[in-house]
Amino acid sequence: QVQLVESGGDLVQAGGSLRLSCAASGNIFRINTMGWYRQAPGKQRELVATITRGGSTAIADSMEGRFTIDRDNAKNTMYLQMNNLKPEDTAVYYCNARVSLTETYWGQGTQVTVSS
Repeated sequence: QVQLVESGGDLVQAGGSLRLSCAASGNIFRINTMGWYRQAPGKQRELVATITRGGSTAIADSMEGRFTIDRDNAKNTMYLQMNNLKPEDTAVYYCNARVSLTETYWGQGTQVTVSS
């Protein structure tokens, strides 16, 4: 089992920045890939960014250049740095940890609201 706890969501003005955190615990040595997803009201959950066990990262095209994913292995924590936020970035942001195609874990989500 893997437990994930997100934090850092907040209300911010357009153009502002936020740094989300995802603290992982449990059998974290089994995790292959971690990532951030988001879900806006009335929309499907979408992939934001991923980071592999080896440290390779990927950012969704629409967020490239504004969002950065990284991690602190000593703290078992993954981060999402979001800059130049836009109202359309408003969503619940979820942390994800994938052990295999059939074993994946989710955090409870953290709300990000960007006002115009």
